[in-house]
Amino acid sequence: MPLEVYIDGASSGDPGLSGLGIFIKNGEKSESFSIPAGRLSNHEAEFSALIQGMKLCIERDYPIVSFRTDSEIVERATDLEFVKNQTFKPYLEEIISLKKAFELFFIKWIPSKENQVADKLAKKAILLNHPE
Repeated sequence: MPLEVYIDGASSGDPGLSGLGIFIKNGEKSESFSIPAGRLSNHEAEFSALIQGMKLCIERDYPIVSFRTDSEIVERATDLEFVKNQTFKPYLEEIISLKKAFELFFIKWIPSKENQVADKLAKKAILLNHPE
C-alpha cells in the first residue's frame, strides 16, 4: 500500500510570503510539516510543496508514495513532465530528478475540501517566515 502524502502551498499575495504544508499518512501514523518558503507566487509554492514532500519521503526511505494535491497545474505538469510556463521549468526538472529515487511514484489531483489538513499547515507556515 503506498504512503499518502498530502501537499499544499499558500501565499499571502501573489507573489507574497509563502508556506508549504505537507501531511504524510503512513497507515495509522502521520507526520505534519509547516515549512516557511519566503516570497513565492501561489503556483511556485505549490511546486515547492511537492519538492519538499518528495525530499522528506526520500530522507525517510519511503519507496512507494502517492501524492495528493489540489493544484491541477502541479498534478498535470508532474504527470506529463511538461510545463508551458518557463517560470516553472526549474521546479519540474527537480521533480523529475527526485522521482527517480522512488520505486513507485503517483500523483493525484484532489478537491480542496479533501486537502484541508495540508492547507492549514501551509497557511500556518506563512506565519513562520521572518518579517521582511
